[in-house]
Amino acid sequence: MHAVAHVIAFANQKGGVAKTTSALNVGAALRELGHRVLGVDMDPQSNLTMCLGIDPEQVAASMYDVLVGKTAIEDVITEAEIDVAVGSIDLAGAELALSAQIGRERALQRALRPVDERYDFILIDTPPSLGLLTINALTAARSVIVPVQCEYLSLRGLAQLERTLEMIRENLNPDVTIRGILPTMFDARTVHGQEAVAVLKENFGPLVFSTVVRKTIRFAEAPVQGCSILKYDGRGPGAEAYRAVAREVLNGKARQHA
Repeated sequence: MHAVAHVIAFANQKGGVAKTTSALNVGAALRELGHRVLGVDMDPQSNLTMCLGIDPEQVAASMYDVLVGKTAIEDVITEAEIDVAVGSIDLAGAELALSAQIGRERALQRALRPVDERYDFILIDTPPSLGLLTINALTAARSVIVPVQCEYLSLRGLAQLERTLEMIRENLNPDVTIRGILPTMFDARTVHGQEAVAVLKENFGPLVFSTVVRKTIRFAEAPVQGCSILKYDGRGPGAEAYRAVAREVLNGKARQHA
């Protein structure tokens, strides 16, 4: 029997921190290394789905139907650069639809069970909020990667995420840990960016990934082509950064901490 997949949620209630970019490209890098990877799109904006060249408005069913309608997750998985359980705008109504259900926080955890031996990694892209969809992701996950834009204001949201994780651990998933905080959108030309990374490392020490993902226009260009940065610009600095992040995930350098 194959080992159960390592489920990692990419979470940060602040938007625009490269959550989807990180989930997709870490997944692509792990796939490049021979691992079986499933991406799960839990964001009503469906960016992970679109970044893989799939039109969320054209899918017959999505993660909304899995969470609310009890559709089997196998029925919403599309094979692409990495396999993806597709999202749709319908997810915007999932929190309301789930709110009346018993065990609503565990809907995703239950949905993943039939496929958790088919994959080595299941990577969950979450919405920019700490609502029920993100709580489902944190309850289903073994660990969390927190992408953080290298700006001072982005660092302030980490405390709120930590409080949410404490609540999850106390009530729903005692084993979920922060696997690592990933500095993203780093601009080496600015003192501010360098100071933000320094503050991160000062406050979170070994939780911060050694790899810092720098800004590059390639990250905006790749989704237009429906692929990861590794496929679009495989030898560029963006691709190499996410390969390094994937190696850190595999090597345990960004270790799981409570």
